[in-house]
Parts: sequence; structure tokens; C-alpha cells
Amino acid sequence: MTVLLVDDSLTMRRIQRNVLEEIGVESFVEAADGVEALAALRKNPGSFKLVLLDVNMPNKNGIETLKEVRGDSVLEEIPVIMVTSEAERSMIVEAIKSGANDYVIKPFEAKTIREKVGRFLDLE
Repeated sequence: MTVLLVDDSLTMRRIQRNVLEEIGVESFVEAADGVEALAALRKNPGSFKLVLLDVNMPNKNGIETLKEVRGDSVLEEIPVIMVTSEAERSMIVEAIKSGANDYVIKPFEAKTIREKVGRFLDLE
């Protein structure tokens, strides 16, 4: 099972990877923006079980990326959890309307990521 971590912050991707490794996720692909994320998803669409996607990124933001994922018949079923510092209700509503399966606000506790991710991944 591979999880795609999309965030322009290397530190944030590392934090997410460490939390996921603790719960048994062993395979990751990382992307610094939506352009890289979409390229990775389209290269190996069947290998991804979950995407953790930041909202604010250069080149292509998380909402734009999410809309492209949901508009692609090959990728549309991949669960996407938005992980962002955007806590305004309007942004959360926009993300959910755009197709996000869930939403996590930074800074987050490790248990929050474990709980949210556990809903989408078959972890032992």
C-alpha cells in the first residue's frame, strides 16, 4: 500500500511519514506540489491507496489538484485527506465540496492522523 504525501514543506512530509510508519505504512511517494502529485498519480494510478494533500502550495494548490483527481476516471476513487493550516470554515467546505474525503488542520496530533488514515487503509 502506497501513500502519496503532498506538501511543499519537506519537514511536514517527514512528520507525516514518521506517523504513518508508526502505524505500519511502509511505502510512500512524496510530492512538493500539485503538479508533481498528479504526475506521480498518473504514472502508477493503481498503486496509491491514499493521498495526504496540503492546500497552500506553489504551481498547483491542493484544491486545484483535488479537482483534477476527482475529474479523472482513473484516479477519482483514491481517498484524499486534506492536511492544511487553513482552518476557515469556507476552506473546509470548499475542500469537501471539491471531493476531499476528510480534513486535518495543522498543527495536528499524531493520533489524529492515525484515526483519519485508519478509516481508509487496511492496517494490522
